[in-house]
Amino acid sequence: MAGSAIGLGNIWRFPYIVGEYGGAAFILIYILSTLIVSLPVFVAEVTVGRRSRKSAYGAMHSLRPGHKVWKFAGFLAVFTPLIINSYYSVIGGWSLDYFLRACTGQFVSVEPSAASGIFGGFISSVWGPIVCHLVFLGICALVVLFGVKSGIEKFSKITIPTLFFLIIAMIVYSVSLPGAMDGVRYLLKPDFSQITPRSFAFALGQSFYSLSLGMGAIITYGSYVSKKEDIVLSGAGTAVSDLLFAILAGFAVMPAVFAAGIAPGAGTGLIFQSIPYVFSSLGQEVPWLSTLFSVVFFLSILMAALTSCISLFEVGVSFLIDRSRWSRPKATLAVFLACGLLGVVCSLSFGPLAHIQISGKAIFDLLDWFSSNILLLLLAFLTVIFVGFALPRQDVYDEITNGGTRPVNVKLFGFIYFLIKWVAPVFIAIIFVTNFIL
Repeated sequence: MAGSAIGLGNIWRFPYIVGEYGGAAFILIYILSTLIVSLPVFVAEVTVGRRSRKSAYGAMHSLRPGHKVWKFAGFLAVFTPLIINSYYSVIGGWSLDYFLRACTGQFVSVEPSAASGIFGGFISSVWGPIVCHLVFLGICALVVLFGVKSGIEKFSKITIPTLFFLIIAMIVYSVSLPGAMDGVRYLLKPDFSQITPRSFAFALGQSFYSLSLGMGAIITYGSYVSKKEDIVLSGAGTAVSDLLFAILAGFAVMPAVFAAGIAPGAGTGLIFQSIPYVFSSLGQEVPWLSTLFSVVFFLSILMAALTSCISLFEVGVSFLIDRSRWSRPKATLAVFLACGLLGVVCSLSFGPLAHIQISGKAIFDLLDWFSSNILLLLLAFLTVIFVGFALPRQDVYDEITNGGTRPVNVKLFGFIYFLIKWVAPVFIAIIFVTNFIL
């Protein structure tokens, strides 16, 4: 679960969302959103998964059969990660390409302005991004092929501690750059005049994105969780780890962005445009150090992308195994083909298909907006409504307290249940409406 949460949502999406929606003030809202709304949703999703022992598609319906709304929720739980993984794997392909460029010292051998411009030329081409996207997706498929214990869990146990080590190394380097302290102040000194209603909407959306909520991933992983596990403690540990890593990623990226003189709200390509500029500038003075840090940084992004996409991949595989009784290899191949084909379309939306615009958004941007502002919120809303109103209170009590054997959880149950049943649905509904009226 930590591997699912700690990933691209932190290291790629969080810095540019912070840059676009208010800096330090946005971070405060993001922290509150995670603790008050997202953590209860996380516990609710694990509760549904563990109680049902089913994939995300059949979990709610198996616990309360006969209601079409829960079948619809199951459909969302499979459809949403398919959509997200399709364009996530495109970003994973970008990170793979940039990691290979770093290994060959390309950012050191060009002028800083040229290093910053590599990104636009690469994503607008045809075959390079597609090949990288498919290779990256193939790596995810290989990990998923080995299953949860032998594949995903072992991979996450290695990558998550490594990710923390790599990002801390990047912070040490980033804050030492000339002009970097402006970026540090941007992350630490709140300016509440920058906050708008959309800042609240994107804070909650980012929190959901980062914790993999509303994607079916946590419900799926919850179905594998032992009855002996404390899901409240596990959820709190995952949420805190996720918050910590997101903030660390901000301190690794934003000081470098300010040092490079690039606007913090530069959008989805922020790290791929600003960071090479910094590495190239350093390369003019200390080439070996620039190469080392560029390899470390883009390895961090690559690993973050893998941990995110693997969890989304597993949702579809789990669905096909449970629903169609397919073998894991066959299910893995099917998900690879589906995400691969849609990902190719997303990749081409920066090049030959760039002229196709829907509501002013390219295909890639449209899928990102649609998933984060509609699909995630809708499934999360249905989940907390299900746990709060459709699932018997005693069932929820048994899952959260492990049948009354966890004294701390027994004392906290009333508060946790209140957050799940009343607070989370209200906040999600308000944010959902905000996305359409502002």
